Amino acid sequence: MKNLKQILVMFLGIFLLACEDDTEEVVEVVVTPPATYAFERNGQSTVSFSGQSARLEMAAELGTWLNTPIKTAADLDAMFNDGTGFGNPALAASGKKLGNKTASSSIASSTVKPQFDALIEDVTTNVFPNVANDASAGTPGTYTDAGGGRTVIINGKGHEINQLFIKGLMGALVCDQIIWGYLSKGKLDGGTNVADNDAGTLVDGKSYTTMEHYWDEGFGYLYGLDTDLTTAEVEKGSSGGDVLVSKYMNKVNTSSLPGISQEIYDAFKHGRAAIVAGAYDVRDEQADIVTTKLSHIIGRKAADYLKSGADKIDAGTWADAHHALSEGWGFILSLQFTKDPNTGSPYYSNSEVNSMLSQIDDFWTVAPADLRSMASSIESKFGF
Repeated sequence: MKNLKQILVMFLGIFLLACEDDTEEVVEVVVTPPATYAFERNGQSTVSFSGQSARLEMAAELGTWLNTPIKTAADLDAMFNDGTGFGNPALAASGKKLGNKTASSSIASSTVKPQFDALIEDVTTNVFPNVANDASAGTPGTYTDAGGGRTVIINGKGHEINQLFIKGLMGALVCDQIIWGYLSKGKLDGGTNVADNDAGTLVDGKSYTTMEHYWDEGFGYLYGLDTDLTTAEVEKGSSGGDVLVSKYMNKVNTSSLPGISQEIYDAFKHGRAAIVAGAYDVRDEQADIVTTKLSHIIGRKAADYLKSGADKIDAGTWADAHHALSEGWGFILSLQFTKDPNTGSPYYSNSEVNSMLSQIDDFWTVAPADLRSMASSIESKFGF
C-alpha cells in the first residue's frame, strides 16, 4: 500500500508539471497610437485613400450642379453613375464613380440607389424648366423669403433636390462605406487578410497590406480632401476639405456633440496602429467608436433639421423651411446606414425610414407638431 501511495504521488507530480509546461503565457499587446494619422514602412508612407478623395470631390461638384439649372439629366447621370463630366479632368481619369458605391453594402436595400437616380430625373424634368415660375404648393419653381431672405428652387412638394441628394449621400455613401464596408470585421478579416497582415504580406506594388489599406479607405471618406491630417478638425470653407459627413462633424463638434471630432480621429489612429501591431481586438474596439460616433452625427442632424423646419414654418419663412426640411429628408434617409452598438443593426430599418419620409413628404402641408414629434423620437432612439 505504501508503495502504491508513492507511485500515485509521483504520477500526480508528473501530471502537474506537464500541465504547467503546457500552460501558455498570455501576452497582452499594448498599442500606442501615433500623434497623427501617419504610418510608414521602410521610410515610405503606407497610407493611401486617393479613391475616396476623388469621390468626395465628385460629390461636392455634383451638389452644385444639382442646384444650377444648366445640366441635363444625361449630364448629371454621367457625373453620378459614370464618373465623367466634372470640371477636374483627373476625376474622370481616376475611374472612380459615386453611383456604384451608393448603398452598395450587404445591408443596403436595393431600393435606395434608384431613389438617387429619381432625384436627378425630378430636378431636370420638373424643377430646372420651371425656375422662372414662382413656387407654391404643387407648383415647382423659385421661392424667396420676404425681405431679401433665402431663395430656393424646389419641386411641387417643396423639395430642394440638391439638399435631399447630398444629405442622402451622408448615409448612403459615407456611412455605408465606412460602417458597413471598410471598418466592418467581415471586410477587414476577409479572405487571407489576417494571415497576410500578420506576415507583413503587401499588396503587389504597394507599401501596405490589404487590411491597412481598407482601414485607410474608411478614413478617406471623412478626411480625403483634408490637406492637414495632423489635426482632428477638417478644414472648413469652400476651399477646405469638409465635404459630406466631415462638414457636419465640424458643426456638431462645437455645439451638440462637443469633442466628437477628436474622438473619431483618435479612434481612427488607434485602430490603424492596432492593425500594424496585429491587435485585432483593439482594432475592433476602435472601429466601434468610429461607427457609433458617425451614427450619432446622422441622428443628431436628422432631429435638428426637423425641429428647424418646424420653427421656420411657424415663423412663415418658407424658403428657410424648405431648405431645412430638405436637409432633414436626406439625413432621415441616411438613418438606415447607421449602426446601433447595442444591437449591431441600423438604428432604423429601410422600411422605417421610408415610412418617416412618407410622413413628411409634402413640405407645404406637413404639421410642425408632427415634425417635432419625429425629432423627439429620433433623439430618444439615439439617447440624446
